[in-house]
Amino acid sequence: MADIRNNFIGIKSPNPFWLASAPPTDKAYNVVRAFKAGWGGVVWKTLGEEGPPVVNVNGPRYGAIWGADRRLLGLNNIELITDRDLQTNLREMKQVKMEWPDRALIASIMVPCVEESWKAILPLVEETGADGIELNFGCPHGMSERGMGAAVGQVPEYIEMVVRWCKQYTRMPVITKLTPNVTDIRKPARAAHAGGTDAVSLINTVNSITSVNLDTFSPEPSIDGKGSHGGYCGPAVKPMALHMVAEIARDSETRGLPISGIGGVTTWRDAAEFLALGAGNVQVCTAAMTYGFKVVQEMIAGLENWMDEKGHRSLDDIIGRATPNVTDWQYLNLNYVAKAHIDQDACIKCGRCHIACEDTSHQAITSMLDGERHFEVMDDECVGCNLCVNVCPVDGCITMVPLQAGALDQRTGKTVSPDYANWTTHPNNPTARQAAE
Repeated sequence: MADIRNNFIGIKSPNPFWLASAPPTDKAYNVVRAFKAGWGGVVWKTLGEEGPPVVNVNGPRYGAIWGADRRLLGLNNIELITDRDLQTNLREMKQVKMEWPDRALIASIMVPCVEESWKAILPLVEETGADGIELNFGCPHGMSERGMGAAVGQVPEYIEMVVRWCKQYTRMPVITKLTPNVTDIRKPARAAHAGGTDAVSLINTVNSITSVNLDTFSPEPSIDGKGSHGGYCGPAVKPMALHMVAEIARDSETRGLPISGIGGVTTWRDAAEFLALGAGNVQVCTAAMTYGFKVVQEMIAGLENWMDEKGHRSLDDIIGRATPNVTDWQYLNLNYVAKAHIDQDACIKCGRCHIACEDTSHQAITSMLDGERHFEVMDDECVGCNLCVNVCPVDGCITMVPLQAGALDQRTGKTVSPDYANWTTHPNNPTARQAAE
């Protein structure tokens, strides 16, 4: 059986599935339940400095986006960091780590951007026996207005400065959690790397307002008639998270920097995609809040089964395998040609492919044959855009079929160039170019 034991920057856990810093990791009771369910590690909900407690709203904290079947696609939250006092959290963390020594326990920290504040809290956290710390530079609401969270994560100079403090004042590995609310994720990642971080984790939540109540005209969640922007997470943010993980993994200045992937991980397949793009493990929140802690058992079983089926013996066989295949648009092979093909046995005659293509694309799908509903792709009009594949409600009914080198492209009247068949060695392929150099 595949070995999914994880070693992330020296922090060992029985699997690569960690719970992210969030409500599910706010106290020992939750964390113990998570470990019993099978989670490999947790990032404890973000700790603040000693002093007046953080005060959360005593009302709705979440807004949501649902699919047509009421499946939760995205969750917006306006909750702040832990509102439990620091000493209680530290005491519980120490006890949990003693009872579960084989699980990873990471302390998420957010204190003012002042050296003395970081210098004061780090020894307290270290005394718990935690395996590492995660610097919360991502929270986009509430704390950012106080000069913390995303207010730090959006300024590379601040990131580098705080990381240097932490590396100076603690022996624990440092993971820097990045905000997606920036123009170029590579810049904060480079700053964290320059400061000496052991790893980065991303993405934190995306700034958002999910909906507006059209009776009260206030954003949801609504607190006494008022609403605020919050942090968006869940399956809907996964594409953004995958992109940002890949950008860091393939950037020449951060290549090799360990990455903990976060953002919409709901199934084993999601996790495998993050790993393939360069993440060393994954963190999960919304899936646990939606389906409960035991969802990890499906993730573990699914990942193991897939790895067995594909012959992958360990996570090292997967991590980063897709990264070399991420390139800039200018390097895509323009000689490659593929056409859509409709499986007539699987087709249910709904016509969605025809309408999408006829109204918004290239008028390449017929709708009638001998007076009956029949949908067929006209190769001479098809540009291979695959819109029809994505709107078809029947999985596998429409597929993209590559034309072989030397074949005649009916649309252009030109012979398909053989160049794409040799793309692995083509001079426009950046991977091949690097190998040649």
